[in-house]
Amino acid sequence: MLLRLTILSFIISLLALGCEEKEKQVKTEEKKEVEDTMEIEVPKPITITGDELAVIKIKDSGEIVIKFYYTDAPKTVENFIKLARKGFYDRLTFHRIIPKFMIQGGDPSGDGTGNAGYTIDAEFNQHQFNRGTLGMARGPNPNSASCQFFICLTRKGCAHLDNQYTAFGEVIKGMDVVDKIATVKRDKNNKPLEPVVIESMRIEMPEK
Repeated sequence: MLLRLTILSFIISLLALGCEEKEKQVKTEEKKEVEDTMEIEVPKPITITGDELAVIKIKDSGEIVIKFYYTDAPKTVENFIKLARKGFYDRLTFHRIIPKFMIQGGDPSGDGTGNAGYTIDAEFNQHQFNRGTLGMARGPNPNSASCQFFICLTRKGCAHLDNQYTAFGEVIKGMDVVDKIATVKRDKNNKPLEPVVIESMRIEMPEK
């Protein structure tokens, strides 16, 4: 009797195991079928044509529109556009303002010491630093630019920057906004007493 019960228990165990394995197989096949029907979305590569415009919205002031010198400073332009597209510049400030010279911004530290975690090589070119020219700020090393930029206020104040800093664009609209920023009150280190905030920076294509 005991032997029969043992054999019966063994048979029941085998049947239960078989059902469990079959259930697992069904679930696996169902999962595989679902996975096979899923479409894998491949991200589209971000291309830069050189025709892009940067639209810098200044809080309570207006917008500054910039076109780039892509042909003459491609790596600098690509770096700037990449940072702008990822929202790097949003809510940063213009932390250094010197009337008749330039306004400088784009520093995540807000005091002129910060960068994007890397540096890029200089791309000096034939463009002069005129009123409205966009340039990359840097340290003593010519290849120490990263994310900080400046906009010239006058040719006289910026002439000494020619071939010493990378010029990579110019203001085509909103120079009145730049001039307004240049008049704000600042401390002895030329830092605005009230933050001049970059509310957002968008990269757009010009209207055809």
